Amino acid sequence: MFNSKMNLAKNLLGNLSEESISEEDLNEAEKKSSNLKGKINDFKLLLSMFRDGVSGKYKISSSTLATIGGAILYVVSPIDAIPDVIPLLGWTDDIAIIGFVMNRLSKEIEKYKEFKKQK
Repeated sequence: MFNSKMNLAKNLLGNLSEESISEEDLNEAEKKSSNLKGKINDFKLLLSMFRDGVSGKYKISSSTLATIGGAILYVVSPIDAIPDVIPLLGWTDDIAIIGFVMNRLSKEIEKYKEFKKQK
């Protein structure tokens, strides 16, 4: 059952990667980040990377930007594989998506961390 939920979550991530993201979405995502337990710092890094990519402070490919944007929208969206209103379980898919994106973009994230150290 968990694998089918993860496949659903990945499909939703792919769909959300094609959506636009507003500053309001980013602010909402920051508010919800406290629910991400051990992935809070990873998620905040993705938010920072997204903002720096959109602003042009950090050069990032459009596909990487779309993947990060999709993850942010996934966390913000009330529509996901496991609804957030379900106590404890509701955030497990969000946490899994953040982990998936961090793993998928690990090389780019390391480059971004180096970029941030230089500032």
